[in-house]
Amino acid sequence: MSADACSVILFHTSNHAFRAEKVLKERGLSCKLVPVPRHLSSECGVCLRIERELLDSVKPVLLAAHVEIAAAHDA
Repeated sequence: MSADACSVILFHTSNHAFRAEKVLKERGLSCKLVPVPRHLSSECGVCLRIERELLDSVKPVLLAAHVEIAAAHDA
């Protein structure tokens, strides 16, 4: 996963980030927990890095699993 072709999904709590990782991996979607870039937020210490092309398909999966997303940004 190249950093140039990635997006990060931020959450309000680290529990949401851990749950999101579990939900996505159970569905075979590639993701990685990484520290939140400080220029984006200091609210939660971890976020999910995913391939940018997966962002539109990942959001509905997380929402259906009741995982609240705070924001999504290109990495």
